[in-house]
Amino acid sequence: MKKDIPIHSVTDIGIAIIPLEIDQVYEVYLINKKNRVIRNIIICSKSYGEWEGKKIETATTRYFLDYLGNENAQKFEIMESNLAKVANEYWISFSLDNYLYDRKIVFVQGSIDQMNFSFVPYVEQKGVIII
Repeated sequence: MKKDIPIHSVTDIGIAIIPLEIDQVYEVYLINKKNRVIRNIIICSKSYGEWEGKKIETATTRYFLDYLGNENAQKFEIMESNLAKVANEYWISFSLDNYLYDRKIVFVQGSIDQMNFSFVPYVEQKGVIII
């Protein structure tokens, strides 16, 4: 029964988007602020919204990571600069202590902007982060 399934909230897991000045692209990182390793990570990403009067929606892209060490970051995607102008959604699933966790993170349209940049731990650069 549904009531018998424990619901565990996800904390200390997030996404950071870091600009690269050279090619006008962004690197996307998974951040693990936990003091434990997470395993069997699946990340689904997609972008959507309206830009310059045109509707934009990308296909869903899926990534798999065997594990991510405690208090660490792992780059998993390169994002074109024009996708920073629309919403970007990341669905993260991972296992920890024989339990499957998931979390949805959405960077709303306009949030990936230099005025929102801050220092990103574990990456040691400025960018946008949601933990």
